[in-house]
Order: sequence, then structure tokens, then C-alpha cells
Amino acid sequence: MENKYDRWDLSYLYTDFDDERLKNDLASLKDDAEKGIALLQDADRDRLSVLEQSVAHSEQISAKVDRLVNFIQCTLAVDATNEKANAAMDQLMMAFTDLDLASSALSRYVAETENLEELIAASEKLRPIAFALREMKEKASHLIAPEVEPWILEMQLSGGEAFSQLRDKLDSTLAVDYRDEKLPLSGVRGKAYDPDPAVRKDAYEAEIASYAKVELPMSYCLNSIKMEARTLAKARNYETVLDMTLDDSRMDRQTLDALWTAVKEYLPHFRRYLKAKCRLLGHTDGLPFYDLFAPVGAVTKKFTVEEAREILIREMGKFSPEMAAFIGNAFDARWIDFYPRDGKTGGAFCSSVHYADRSLVMTNFQGSFSDVSTLAHELGHGWHNRCMAGLPYMMTDEPMPLAETASIFNETMLSWQVLRSCSPEEKLYLLENGLMEATQTVVDIYSRFLFEQEVIDTRPDHAMSVDELKAAMLRAQEASYGDGLDPEIRHPYMWACKSHYYSSGYNFYNFPYAFGLLFGKGVFARYLEQGPAFAKDYCSLLRSCGSAPVAEVAASVGIDVRDPAFWRSSLEVIRKDIDLFCSLAGQEE
Repeated sequence: MENKYDRWDLSYLYTDFDDERLKNDLASLKDDAEKGIALLQDADRDRLSVLEQSVAHSEQISAKVDRLVNFIQCTLAVDATNEKANAAMDQLMMAFTDLDLASSALSRYVAETENLEELIAASEKLRPIAFALREMKEKASHLIAPEVEPWILEMQLSGGEAFSQLRDKLDSTLAVDYRDEKLPLSGVRGKAYDPDPAVRKDAYEAEIASYAKVELPMSYCLNSIKMEARTLAKARNYETVLDMTLDDSRMDRQTLDALWTAVKEYLPHFRRYLKAKCRLLGHTDGLPFYDLFAPVGAVTKKFTVEEAREILIREMGKFSPEMAAFIGNAFDARWIDFYPRDGKTGGAFCSSVHYADRSLVMTNFQGSFSDVSTLAHELGHGWHNRCMAGLPYMMTDEPMPLAETASIFNETMLSWQVLRSCSPEEKLYLLENGLMEATQTVVDIYSRFLFEQEVIDTRPDHAMSVDELKAAMLRAQEASYGDGLDPEIRHPYMWACKSHYYSSGYNFYNFPYAFGLLFGKGVFARYLEQGPAFAKDYCSLLRSCGSAPVAEVAASVGIDVRDPAFWRSSLEVIRKDIDLFCSLAGQEE
């Protein structure tokens, strides 16, 4: 039976897929795109008038797409086989081709406007989106040639986007044979947090065995998406896929190099933590993968959703009463879809519904403290969305690295608040939980970066077979985890498990998480230095994330992300937690 906190409410978007508003909105997108292009071709009006009308039209389209995307994608996220949702998604994807063409036409028009700065200065309507207009002009050289853009966009629908959707359906409909019953993959993966070691081991083995059912089509999906990425990089005049991703992320190579330089220096500390956990759990040759998420310490309590709500309101309210009220409302207004079930995809996400000043959060909550932390993480994204409320759509497009700032800040805040008042036994548990998550966000993310780089570099030569992909993943895990993991019990199918590899148009959807974790901790350090007064600056920082390059946004709170020293200072915070964990666990080398 459904309880008060079970599934999210999407009815304010549309009532269902037979809603005439939804049908009309979907059907009107092509006309909207054509009107947008026609506005730019009106030679009878001056450029200022054209730009003002075009921007207003773009905002109207964005609000409509906002409603459609959230209703359709969020429905499919929890009900992958919904036929009406899948049909609507196909129609939406077709419309995106026309909308992308209209967007490119506006960008070209802006790039050809020689007196852009004069027009911005003269217009109350253009000044609020000045950064977006300047960015359009600056990046015009990376637009796909107009004579081939329609064909490339249309081919993407049957290429990368189709393969991405196929992968999600394979994942969400995969039935895993676990102890004489069939469970969804997300439910089996959730057992990695179970206090019973036999459950964890059996779930891991069942998960690994299940991938044999889908490994071949998933390998085709991955190879196809990464080959498309190489083609798009060439079409957009980038030397590499990574260069394209960095530019789209408003981030430079110097910043990424500084991040990885510090991360590689601190990998031995993460391995020290893994080996301490290994010994604590009775292993000798490195931690087996199935015990990466094993709970350690006296707190093995299962939390209800109601208890999670109470904890988050209480602890986050110590930073900001406004944030506490926001979190309470997210629960009460049914913004969240909590539990795993058949047809629901794994993992968790938060989606902004900007026009309505709301967010939608999906989790696979099973009651662990990690699940509570995941809620804090996703509601951090929601708070970021709240801080951007009222901005033009053009100014809400925060780059991937900064998109994790608020979520990591929330996780860090929750852990810091709880650790201050807990017993030594609870402290061991909470420290380990934080280190477990940090290891995923730094060490595992580094392995994902290395793996994706190898796939992209290999792809022009040939499509990698299932065995090659498994071997590449194990090499990446060796480079990142090293002797912290048992070399005989790793996870060769992480390339099939993680959906981020398959996000068409979002390549290297990995390093932003490491950036976000360490940047979020650096921002949190500013809060510890400045106290409650920092809350206002923090919200201003979040609001500015779509308004400047990454380095400039970071500089607004005194952080130089191009300097490895900043990343070392954030990693040093984690290193101190590792020292404390090893001491409390009695597992110091």
C-alpha cells in the first residue's frame, strides 16, 4: 500500500499522456522552432528588436520544453516500459532536432552582430542575459556547419540518443536471479549496503552473472555513443572529445590537470583506508568489490523515510532555516519518488522544474544512512535550483562541474553535523560512510575517466568487444584502486552498470563529480571559517553558476581551481578523516 512518502506527484505538469495540453505542447514545438528562425530572417526590423523578440520567444519555448521533458523523462525513469511515455519521448526527440536548429540559428545571428555590446547596454531585456549572449558569440566557431547540421541532428536520434534509451531499458528491465527469486537490478545493487556479508556477496555474484544477458547490446550501445562523440567533436571543430566536454563545461585543461595531479598524489591514502576496512572485515588480500559498501561500526539502523525527513530538516536547518523549510516541503509536496520497483531505473537524480520553482527527485531508498545521505545530496541539487529561481532560462545552465557544488555541500554538512554529537561507535560508522562515498567520488570516478578515455581513443580503430571492455575496466580499477581492492574480486562490468557512460551529448560525465566533491568541501571550509554569515554568499555563489566560467565562479569565494594546492587542501580534509578512521578502527599500518 502506498504511504504518504512513496511516489512523486507529476500532475501539476500534465494529468496523464492523454492530456490535451501535453498533446498540443508536443505538436506545437515544430511551429515554435520555425517561428524562432523566421524572427531572425525579418529584414524589416532592427537587430535590437529582433534579438529582444527572439530571446522572449526562446524563453517561452524553454518553459514548454521544461514541462514536457520532466513529465516524460521522469515517467520513464520509474516506468521504463510505459508505452505512451515512450511514444511521447520519440515525438519529443524529433522536435528537439528542430529546436536545436532554431537555437543554432540564434547563436549565429548573435555571432554576426558586430555591435552586440552596444545593443546589450541599450536594452533592459538583453542585459540580464548578457553572459549567455557573449558566450554564443564566443563559441560560434564550434557550431556545426548549417548545411549539414539538420542531417547530423536527425541521425543522432537513431544513433547516440537511441542507444542511450536502449541502454536504460536494458538496465531497468533486467531481472536478476537472486536466491531463488527475480529482483530488479537496482534492488540487487542496493544489497551492497546490507549488514549481512553473505547477502552482499550473493548479491554481487548475482549482479555480475546477470550482465551476461545484456552485455552484448550494451557494448554496442557504448561503442556507438563514443564513436558519435568523436564525430561530433570533429564537426564542432574540437581536437578531442575531452576538449569539447571541457569547453561545454566552461572549464579549461589547466583546471582538470590540477585536479588530477592532486588526486593521484592522494590515491595512496584512499588505498590505506580500503586496506584498513579490508582487515576490519576479515579479508587479507585487499577489499573484495562486494564489500566496498559494507557498513562498518555500531550503527546499522535502518531509517524510514519519515526519519530521514526529520534528520535532514534538523541538521540542514542548523545551516539555514530556509533550506530546512525547503526540504520539508519537498517531502510534503511529493517531489520525491523513493523506493526501487520493477521498471524503475537505478541510482538517483534531481531534475529542475524551473518554470514552477520546483524540483523532482528520484532515489532507490532502502533505509541505509547512505540513502539518507543520497537524499541530502539530491535535495542539495534542489536547493541549487531554488537559488536560481526567477532567472532567465539562458542563465540557469550551470556547467557540469559546478552542478555538484550544492549536493556535495549538503552531504558534507550532514556528516559534519552528525559527527559532532555521536558516540565513538557511531563516529566510526559515519566516518566510514563518508569515506566510502568519497572513495566512489574520487577513486572510482578517476577509474571511470581513465576507462572512458581508453574507449574513445580505441574507438577509431575498432569497436571494443565485451572482453576488451571488461579488461579496460579492470585496468582502470587497478590504476585507481591499486592494492586497496582484491585483484581477483573487482567489477569488470562497471561500464554496463553506470548510465553516465551512455548519456548522449554528455561525454566524460565523471570528472565533474570529483570536481564537485572537492570544490564542495572547499566551499564548506569557507563556511566553517566565516560562520552563519556565509549562507548569503553561498546562495549568491549558487545563483551565479550559470553566469560565468568555472574559474570565475570559484574565484568569487576566494578559490583558485587552476592551482593544485586548492585540490590538495580539500583532499587533506579527507586524509584526516582516513587517519581518524584507521585509528578508531584499530587498523593503522
